[in-house]
Amino acid sequence: MPSARSSRATQPSPPPAGAPEPEHLHFLLLPAFSVMGFVSAIEPLRVANRFRPGSYRWHILSLDGGPVVASNGMSINADGVFTSAAQVRTVFVVAGFDPLAHYRAGLATWLRAQRRHGAVLGALDTGAFVLAEAGLLDAEPVTLHWEAQSAFTERYPTLPVTGELFEIGRQVISCAGGTAAIDLMLARITQAHGRALAMQVSEQFVLGRVRSRGDHQRMEIATRYGLHNRKLVQVVQHMREHIEDPLSADDLAAMVSVTRRQLERLFSTHLQDTPTRFYTGVRLERARELLQQTDMGILDIGVACGFRASAHFSRAYRARFGCSPKEERGRHGFSGPAPQK
Repeated sequence: MPSARSSRATQPSPPPAGAPEPEHLHFLLLPAFSVMGFVSAIEPLRVANRFRPGSYRWHILSLDGGPVVASNGMSINADGVFTSAAQVRTVFVVAGFDPLAHYRAGLATWLRAQRRHGAVLGALDTGAFVLAEAGLLDAEPVTLHWEAQSAFTERYPTLPVTGELFEIGRQVISCAGGTAAIDLMLARITQAHGRALAMQVSEQFVLGRVRSRGDHQRMEIATRYGLHNRKLVQVVQHMREHIEDPLSADDLAAMVSVTRRQLERLFSTHLQDTPTRFYTGVRLERARELLQQTDMGILDIGVACGFRASAHFSRAYRARFGCSPKEERGRHGFSGPAPQK
């Protein structure tokens, strides 16, 4: 199994005499975390130190102080166990698939203590699940990887979630993971050191532009489906917003001021599909996300995706994905929180 060198071997030199103290960031890696998100967060700090020496130092933490195996099989050495970290000012929980599989009462207690001591809590990719489970998210909006958002809102329905690339709040920082972590760190570098340094860092990654938090994680509907008809884009958006309570074709047509026959022609011309069949596909895609990312019951998932009869849900799912919801769950079961220790 390939491994990465410990952060102790890659830390920058101490800042020059008289320079401001570096900002210290801690990264708590959970097993099966996303390497892409983690590296995308670290690399802007490394490059910032190249142009402005001593600006940042980072510390890698793990649940037991040992190496952490990522979702791609790479092993990252840690500087120590999370409970040994001192003077934490900002700590990011870095997760990937099944983020609650390694959740423990001791981890929640430690995170709450950091909050009481004034630390800013961060989450990369699906790390927001851990903060939410520990009761550390409330009024400040958070974001996480788009694939896990359905699971998050089902588990924590009262917490505000956005589809932004990142969110920087007063006490909580969150990021969708992947390359969005670069955008998050560029935004923080801008806040601390100005836009000029952030642009220098960005250019080192050959980025065409610095994305703002408001850039969308996923392709816009028009781009994703290759649509140029404004009314059709609006209809698909309405479908996405009404998964649990599906709208009728007549309702959808009325919402964009066309007749049902006109709506059917639009779908046939631009998507080679019917409104009903396309809508069913949208709902089944959401069901697949919930089956793969949550421990919700299969019947509950069917209801949450607008299928009132379990037999109808199972037939429709098999017709689209070639397996039943139960078989899907068996292949991608979401374990949920681990037994408390």
